[in-house]
Amino acid sequence: MAAAAQDTPKLTAIRLFQRLVKSFSGLHTSDALRIIVLGSIIGVLSGLLAVGFYAALNALQELLLGQLAGAPMPTHGVEALTASTSSPLYIPLMTTATGALIGLCMHYILPDNPDLGTDGTDIMIRAFHGATGRVSGRITTVRGAGAILTIASGASAGQEGPISLIGAGAASWLADRLKLTARERRTLLLAGAAGGLGAIFRAPLGGALTAIEVIYREDFEADALLAALFSSTTAYSIFTIFYGADPIFHVPDLKLHSVAELPFYAMLAVVCSVAAWAFVTGFRRAKYHFFAPLRSRIGVIGTTALGGFMAGVVGMLFPQLLGGGLEWVELALRGDLPMLALCLLALGKTVDTALTIGSGMSGGMFAPSLYVGGMTGTAVGTLFQSWFPEIITKPAAFGIVGMSVFFSCATGASLGPLVMTCELTSSYGLLVPLMLATGCGLLLSRNVSLYNNQLPNRLASHAHTHEAAVNMLKGSTVSKLSLAPPPPVLLESTKLGDLRGLVTSSQALCFPVFNAQGDLTGIATLSDLREVLYETCLFDIVVVKEVARAPVFVTPDADGYEALLTMLDTGLDELPVLDTATGKIIGMLDRKALLSIYRQTPPQAANVQDPTGLACS
Repeated sequence: MAAAAQDTPKLTAIRLFQRLVKSFSGLHTSDALRIIVLGSIIGVLSGLLAVGFYAALNALQELLLGQLAGAPMPTHGVEALTASTSSPLYIPLMTTATGALIGLCMHYILPDNPDLGTDGTDIMIRAFHGATGRVSGRITTVRGAGAILTIASGASAGQEGPISLIGAGAASWLADRLKLTARERRTLLLAGAAGGLGAIFRAPLGGALTAIEVIYREDFEADALLAALFSSTTAYSIFTIFYGADPIFHVPDLKLHSVAELPFYAMLAVVCSVAAWAFVTGFRRAKYHFFAPLRSRIGVIGTTALGGFMAGVVGMLFPQLLGGGLEWVELALRGDLPMLALCLLALGKTVDTALTIGSGMSGGMFAPSLYVGGMTGTAVGTLFQSWFPEIITKPAAFGIVGMSVFFSCATGASLGPLVMTCELTSSYGLLVPLMLATGCGLLLSRNVSLYNNQLPNRLASHAHTHEAAVNMLKGSTVSKLSLAPPPPVLLESTKLGDLRGLVTSSQALCFPVFNAQGDLTGIATLSDLREVLYETCLFDIVVVKEVARAPVFVTPDADGYEALLTMLDTGLDELPVLDTATGKIIGMLDRKALLSIYRQTPPQAANVQDPTGLACS
């Protein structure tokens, strides 16, 4: 008994090991392991590229804005609105030179791509929905390097657009080296974008969710979630080795104190939806109604140089708008900016970003969205506090919620920005207000879209053409398709000699076989009959029953997808359509009838993009 008791832990360990082996047996041949490995590899590449991007940006920003222009860093509350640079004229000079340099690169290196979309994220979205899921290395290099110059010189733009494009470009390069399929390339594309976002914002979960969600307005790419999670986690880990794991914003740990606050967060969603509409509409009007006509007159170089000059002038007058400007958002969340400053900075960032990105300069839209959303939310919270001080005690909470809701309203992404905002502040205490306000905001801004290449759902994407085909087939019944006339009916007892003339005079490929009672008992195919049809010695010996295969048919109420699967399973190119009520063949369904579904279905409106992007207005 004692020996048996001593063996129990050992036996338990052995059983546990056996279960683990059984669970992981075959994993080496599964797609899951392949995706995990590939996602981790692209996470390493994305993380290292994010480190290089961040280091180059900081060094150049310190040189241009810090040393040459003497731009202030926000440290003392209300001084932010009156802060000035020691050499302000350097700012428009630097942004103009940057714009001209980016225009030169666009003109000579990317002459066939005059309009690449809103920002780097939009380029990544376009690549995902493209026929091959491939990102050009030239586009990645030009837009990535251009973004460093744009932000470092003081123009209003963020880091997330270019870093998501750089991560996607690295994934596309790796997919080509490994000779992956288009589907696998698209998965890695999103994994690369997730790695860049998770690293640069130190938000691994939010980065992964945003990458797979931002490509659609009403859907998300669930197939890429596993790769995005491993890539984002790996990239984040590498980035934190160099720059630490501190969150972007250092704010008090805020939380919902009372359900009485929830109606005010719903009202915040209304304000953010209006602000997001104004942000997107202002950007599109600047891009398509101001800079696009100029480009046809003065060229891309002159247009980007002019945009850089105008953005530089705004930055010279208001240093709080330079670059990404998230440091000023932190000041707002701490309550160090007055109400007027919050409103002016939100408006100024909207204008400055429209001038920068709308003219064709490089950079992302996420950081400016956080800026405008944070300022708007804090202003709304401050206003509510002045009216209801006993209910609203922390206006900063509205600023945090405003960041997430604003970006969700502008892009249609919900879960990713919500989680990323929590990671940016290292606090999940506002999860309930975030969920409520995001839901209300998305309901109010369904027709607003910041990204040109964003599609409504998976079925509108080239990446899921096969799913669209399945849905079209499922939506059509056999009775509604064009059927060929019924072929000659064969009896089981028909001799081969009597069959020869009947078969050769018909265009049918399959012939239903019935018994004396009128029941369908088999199918005689032309390929099967051809093997014996010219054996004259068998004419009086062999009957149809002996050469027929098992009965196969579809009913009139079956859908097209069911009919296609039956064809694939049986290898038949033609199927009899049997009316089960009467037992008669009413026609023959062939592959051409199934293909006619695609010719009759008009192109999806979701794939037709508004070139001005003003449909939301």
